[in-house]
Amino acid sequence: MKDKKTGTFKKILIWIVSIIGGLFLCVALFFGWLTVTEYRPKDTEDIQLTDSFNDNYDINPGSIMSILTWNVGYGALGENSDFFMDGGKMVDTASEQVVKFNIESMVKDIKAIEPTFIFLQEVDVDSKRSHEFNEASYFHEQLNEGSAYQAAFAYNFKVKFIPYPLPPIGKVNAGIMTLSTHTMDKATRVKLPTPFSWPVRLGNLKRCLLITRIPAGDHELVLINVHLEAYDSGEGKVEQTKLLKSILDEEIAKGNYVIAGGDFNQTFSNVDTSMYPTYEGTWQCGSIDTSEFDGVSFVMDNTHPTCRSLDKPYAGSDKDTFQYYMIDGFIVSDNIIVLSCETLNYGFMNTDHNPVYMQFKLKK
Repeated sequence: MKDKKTGTFKKILIWIVSIIGGLFLCVALFFGWLTVTEYRPKDTEDIQLTDSFNDNYDINPGSIMSILTWNVGYGALGENSDFFMDGGKMVDTASEQVVKFNIESMVKDIKAIEPTFIFLQEVDVDSKRSHEFNEASYFHEQLNEGSAYQAAFAYNFKVKFIPYPLPPIGKVNAGIMTLSTHTMDKATRVKLPTPFSWPVRLGNLKRCLLITRIPAGDHELVLINVHLEAYDSGEGKVEQTKLLKSILDEEIAKGNYVIAGGDFNQTFSNVDTSMYPTYEGTWQCGSIDTSEFDGVSFVMDNTHPTCRSLDKPYAGSDKDTFQYYMIDGFIVSDNIIVLSCETLNYGFMNTDHNPVYMQFKLKK
């Protein structure tokens, strides 16, 4: 009888060990698969430009132009959304219908403005979170119904499957996008430092700068689309900002006109943000010390916040005590005259960011 019980116990133990071993094997194989398929961009890569349907091959210094930057939140971070990474609850933040409505609404808003240049961030092309809607193609096709825009798109987020949280984020393919009514000569993806190590790195963004160049007399107008780190402990933003500064210095030394703009996930130290107090328990942005830069101006309009927290939905919340941020704007070389800069207050209806619109001209 004792031998029979012992045999049964051994079988149960072997069964339990086999299950645990099988689970470990599955996890190991899964992380192995993610490692093998990990997106590993080079330090610099040429980006293919779409065909140009305009004949604006050069920029005349002195002509008035405009640029708009907007983090479109992959069409899924409108006023009814929160997000778990910001302290909210949602992972799947919008239905397919809502995603398409938000993207369509933002296209209409941009068409009404008709900027010369456009910087977009968090543009999905094939992601579970936005129901596989190719937003990059949609933006380009729809905006070309008004002005003739050439476009460049650079990936900064390519993961086969993100397993966390529950329900899992799943597949993500997304990036940043620059559109121009002037013909761009070249587009380059520049890799930014990644603050995360394996295995956390496998499910995170591989951030970059998207640099496009347009002839402007004897020099170039260099446009740098920016989306810096958000959820690091701070060192990532610092190292990425250092690389951005080195590129600005290099282009300014050449005599080029330079505009870097987008979502810095940091405010500028020369901007008064006292009207937007910080609240405990919400995500907080970093700050760029503008005194460390030479030959440039830092431009933000604090009349309205450029971003809102995703710790809770915006709709139905107390707007007076909501967590707001100033993290979207432009860095402009001193050979460019800024005529105006305005944060357009769209009430975070379609995304968690407001667009920032700037008019400028090049010094002759």
